[in-house]
Amino acid sequence: MKTFSSLLLGFLIIASPAAAQTQGFPSQPLRMVVGFGPGGGNDILARILSRELGNILGQPVVVENRPGAGGIIGADNVAKAQPNGYSLYLGSTGTNTIAPALYAKMPFDPRKDLAPVAVIARAGNLVMVNNDLPVKNIGELIALAKKKPGTLNFGSSGNGSTVHLAGALFAEQAGIDIVHVPYKGDAQALSDLIAGQVQIGFSGTPPGLPFAKSGQARVLAVTTPNRSAALPDVPTVAEAGLPEYSFSTWYGLFATGGTDPAVIGKLSAAVKKAMDSQDVRTQIQAQGVEPSFNTPQAFAAEMDQELVKWKKVVKASGITIN
Repeated sequence: MKTFSSLLLGFLIIASPAAAQTQGFPSQPLRMVVGFGPGGGNDILARILSRELGNILGQPVVVENRPGAGGIIGADNVAKAQPNGYSLYLGSTGTNTIAPALYAKMPFDPRKDLAPVAVIARAGNLVMVNNDLPVKNIGELIALAKKKPGTLNFGSSGNGSTVHLAGALFAEQAGIDIVHVPYKGDAQALSDLIAGQVQIGFSGTPPGLPFAKSGQARVLAVTTPNRSAALPDVPTVAEAGLPEYSFSTWYGLFATGGTDPAVIGKLSAAVKKAMDSQDVRTQIQAQGVEPSFNTPQAFAAEMDQELVKWKKVVKASGITIN
């Protein structure tokens, strides 16, 4: 009996600091890492979410940009952080489920080293062209690319990003040869699209929408199955000539793998409260993105399905990193 009591006391002594740490979470500022430069879709959504999340948690949530390798550098930073809930990553389909299918080696395991907290939004991409390119619709773009194989470029936010794959899938289904030019974020890719350094873009909706509405670049189509409420007069790619084409992405929050489930639960509840805010929803919808939410468990299940899906898609299409 004495031995059992001693063991129980020892367990309680060991467990108490962890329990107290969880109960007092958060007791210091948090950081939300974005794997792309300022002005991109992930960055815009991170800044909208971080402000409300900070108010709910009672601690500042600081957005930290760590661009490069299609978001992998930023994701790897959080994957290798202390698993205490203070380092978060605002990820998306490209970095977390597509890149593992494209790269032979990843610096982290997307399922073991990052813990899903919640999906916050879903969106499609915009097929955009430089205003000087002599095309007005998808059919004309495909015809021009077939006439001049290997001469038209499309910019992306990085190798393995959703923008990269959206463009690669478009090229594969259209039977055209267009050259991929990776950047360290959406802002750089869009800047060069407007300047004419690249002729085509498959921008995420949040960063591309202002340029589309201002007329700085021409939008030919949206990649989602249905038209965007933000651009109701713009057809889908399927409507415009590629009936099998459809591409959309999610944006979601992750903590470091191995973070206490109770801390994950607190973060998830805070995100749910933030996403219930009409102000947050309005800000997200203004970016042409649809607010969303699911639990850590549902998010993990969705990731498992997508990792299998994109591996099959990449293998079947022959898409490679270049």
